[in-house]
Amino acid sequence: MKLIEASGMTVFPPRLPEQPIFYPVTNQAYAERIARDWNTKDERSGFVGCVVKFAIDAEYLSQFPIKQVGDREHTEYWIPAERLDEFNRHLLGKIEVIQTFRPANH
Repeated sequence: MKLIEASGMTVFPPRLPEQPIFYPVTNQAYAERIARDWNTKDERSGFVGCVVKFAIDAEYLSQFPIKQVGDREHTEYWIPAERLDEFNRHLLGKIEVIQTFRPANH
């Protein structure tokens, strides 16, 4: 989140070497579940989970099929890390934080 903030809320940062795919999810319920149930337990994420929303050129995004990765609501796009700069160029406006989760003891 700090890297997104450092960009002025305009781009997603490059992926780490062990992260070959960027996985933007398609619905808020799934994003909340990841942020609340996974990120708040992850030291690398600072034990904080943020749900963000953004707009992107629909025509550009249509080249990436939606993948269902579990339950019906678990749907996401798979953007190869090497195409993230291209993805960022198709964002429309700023990335917005709409929810933040922290564990109860933090």
